[in-house]
Amino acid sequence: MSKSNILVIGCIVGAYLFFASVSYLIFSKTAIGGSLVLESKPPATSVSIFNERLPKTESCPLNGALYSKDQRKWWETHRPLGVMIENHKGARPQSGIWGADVVYEAVAEGGITRFLAMYHCQDAGQIGPVRSARTYFLDFISEYSEFPLYAHVGGANTSGPADALSHIADYEWSGYNDLNQFSIGFPTFWRDYNRLGRPTDTEHTMYSTVKKLWDFAKTRGLTNVDKDNTSWDESFTPYSFKDDIKVSSPQAQIIRLAFWENNDPYDVEWTYSAQTNAYERSHGGSPHVDKNNNKRIIAKNVVVLFMKERSANDGYEGNVHLLYTTKGTGSAIVFIDGDRIDATWRKEGRRGRTLLFTKQGKPIALNRGIIWFEILPTDGIVETE
Repeated sequence: MSKSNILVIGCIVGAYLFFASVSYLIFSKTAIGGSLVLESKPPATSVSIFNERLPKTESCPLNGALYSKDQRKWWETHRPLGVMIENHKGARPQSGIWGADVVYEAVAEGGITRFLAMYHCQDAGQIGPVRSARTYFLDFISEYSEFPLYAHVGGANTSGPADALSHIADYEWSGYNDLNQFSIGFPTFWRDYNRLGRPTDTEHTMYSTVKKLWDFAKTRGLTNVDKDNTSWDESFTPYSFKDDIKVSSPQAQIIRLAFWENNDPYDVEWTYSAQTNAYERSHGGSPHVDKNNNKRIIAKNVVVLFMKERSANDGYEGNVHLLYTTKGTGSAIVFIDGDRIDATWRKEGRRGRTLLFTKQGKPIALNRGIIWFEILPTDGIVETE
């Protein structure tokens, strides 16, 4: 082979390697459950800003919190959005929980809890890390309309009673109100490996924003109304809300919750503040803060729902898939105004509202503001002082 031919081949190989390297750096992608997600710099995000000086006269339908008429005009353009947010200790601090209206917390697997965060009346900005669906969270989000927006990254799909993805298809959600990252991808969802400022496993890196999810829902014809022009709240049952009261001698100032025994990183503590008439959250012995604004996560109402927990026995590795008896009746504890109310819960069917009653059968009015539902197995531990 002549020197000129060798030189030509060398130039071709060099050019190939150069452009391949550049392409990799710019367009590097990771296959995630059949979808491709760019690992480039996360897209710019924005948050809706409302004038806090305007009179707060409008009640959020999800939790009764009061906002301005301008903010109400904004939230009336979309429907409630539920997002699966993980709580693995390697994913903390999470983003966007502080801006949720309602949160449901239950064990997803191995004693590790997961959140279903409901958004409607606030712009929480960036949210995540987003994780996979579970069947019992479907029962809770079904309370918010026939076609609630449900954002998640895949889900339990082993054949059997815990098969969340099959449930979604059975509910005729798939491809319409189901915002599964597997079928949406970038830029509505993206992976951010650097957000926590330390090495992070891939499963803890999926993010989105409430605005991007609401905007994507509009492309499927889902705003405050659905494709049949039915308003999301046509059959929605709001809770009863009351104004704060002045508390002089709180009875339950510290609430300690253990979902499973000997599982310290996922034990929860709520500390009551008489100054704000709210509860401040800690878990694993540390204050729970939001990555977006470094604010402590609080709740105006902490509601413990005791539900029967059992293994799905579906053959999945380690038999980690769980089921909860979310329908019917059971015991509950409502923490509000520094007080403890022993109560009962009732939920009739998947789309039925989870209702709360005193032991005497009287409906319980909640404080205006974020509601945090803690779903504990019947042998879960609740201690107060």
